[in-house]
Amino acid sequence: MSDEKPVAAETVDHSGLAKETGSDHARDSHDPSAYGRTTVGAEDLPRGWMYKRFRVFGHLMPWYASPKIQLGMVAFVCFMCPGMFNALGGLGGGGKTDATLADDMNTALYSTFAVFGFFGGTFVNKLGVKWTLAFGGIGYGIYAISLLVSVHNHVPGFNIFAGVFLGLCAALLWTAQGTIMISYPHENQKGQYFAWFWGIFNMGAVIGSLIPLGENIHVKENKTVSDGTYIGFIVLMFFGALLALLLCNAGDIVRKDGSRVILKKNPTWQSELVGLWETLRFEPFVILLFPMFFSSNWFYTYQQNAINGAYFDTRTKALNSLLYYSSQIIAAIIFGYLLDIERVRRTVRAKVALIVLVVLTFAIWGGGYAFEKQYTRESVAEGSGFKPADWTTPGYVGPMFLYMFYGFYDAAWQATIYWFMGALSNSGRRSANYVGFYKGIQSAGAAIVNNLDSRKLSYEAEFISNWALLASSLVIAAPVVWFKIRDHVDVEIDLKDTDETVADVLPQGHPEKATVV
Repeated sequence: MSDEKPVAAETVDHSGLAKETGSDHARDSHDPSAYGRTTVGAEDLPRGWMYKRFRVFGHLMPWYASPKIQLGMVAFVCFMCPGMFNALGGLGGGGKTDATLADDMNTALYSTFAVFGFFGGTFVNKLGVKWTLAFGGIGYGIYAISLLVSVHNHVPGFNIFAGVFLGLCAALLWTAQGTIMISYPHENQKGQYFAWFWGIFNMGAVIGSLIPLGENIHVKENKTVSDGTYIGFIVLMFFGALLALLLCNAGDIVRKDGSRVILKKNPTWQSELVGLWETLRFEPFVILLFPMFFSSNWFYTYQQNAINGAYFDTRTKALNSLLYYSSQIIAAIIFGYLLDIERVRRTVRAKVALIVLVVLTFAIWGGGYAFEKQYTRESVAEGSGFKPADWTTPGYVGPMFLYMFYGFYDAAWQATIYWFMGALSNSGRRSANYVGFYKGIQSAGAAIVNNLDSRKLSYEAEFISNWALLASSLVIAAPVVWFKIRDHVDVEIDLKDTDETVADVLPQGHPEKATVV
């Protein structure tokens, strides 16, 4: 039994209309307790092992089918799968000296991802998050295996297949993950949940970066990483896919106040495809976030290939990757918690977040432009006589901090996008479709930029495309932030176009006096 005290709540009558009770001051001050968060007791939870609570070192743990436990498990799945993929990609060229093969694989990957990303929400709503995540994790291990094989044999067909297959798998995994992250928590906890997830997920990339760093600690040239590096990634990736099988599905989740995630009863493939259109009809302004979606993975290719892969030696690339993802953890914690400051209205927080992104875009990428002017693709190409920079090279500290700030910026950008989407709806079904749009459009951008890099677009042009896309997308997103994000989304609004009723998603057994989230 939790020892938390109940707070002011809203009561809902059988007609589904909210009646305010409790403190007027809380409502006026936009305290989330005014929206009815209470604490559920053990007697209010459904029966079954998923809802039993245990004490660990005197601390009462959440039940297994709680948002905290489930998000933690999803974070560790991503720790093992995309976290290790990021560590491998962070070396530039998938750990290989020439990035052309990795560019071609990633073009196939993100092209497939872009198509299936749009329909990822359909698969999540139909198959459930557990099976969607488990299948999604398999592709990461296959991708790493193909890179290892390519070190010893010319297998372009296998490499492209691995890229395509991972595109399908990643679309499913990330849509399921995003659905959990923005629909399971309460409205005032969505930034915190992002912080927890992004921190654990990127810790996978940090630890994954230690593998090539340890394996190549004495390599002061730009060489392909060792076989042991690839094998370590492969083992961890497949373990992550198996871990996903231990998850609960969204219909089993019970929040702290006893409320449930909003789902559609008995979805069909047809109803879910129609649901994509219904999502846009529900909030057509979300289209103005699409340029932010498109830009959100565009910069990885430039950062990983044009900076880390081209300018530094093997051991320094591994160190840079470690620092990059460590900076992401710091940014996720800062932005995640600041976005959830309860004493500031959510509408105000949204506007401040957008302004902060504008400032960071010009400050960090302005510094990046000063560094980019120091070399070209031709001047650092193999055979040009260029000696890759090492962490002992004089002047290394400046580029090191720039690369760390790029990692910080990435997490800030992703945190803000997820938070914006979460602020538009609390519905699991709509959230799945929002995330599907996000991952699909994001991957379309990544496919395009990987193809351009494979065609040897100049580093200067790649840099300018990043800065221009990021800055312009913030301007386009401004109307959504200013006019469409509310301080609270009523449950009746989220239930529109679903088969659910208020009683279906509110605390079990107490529909006459239930909390609204």
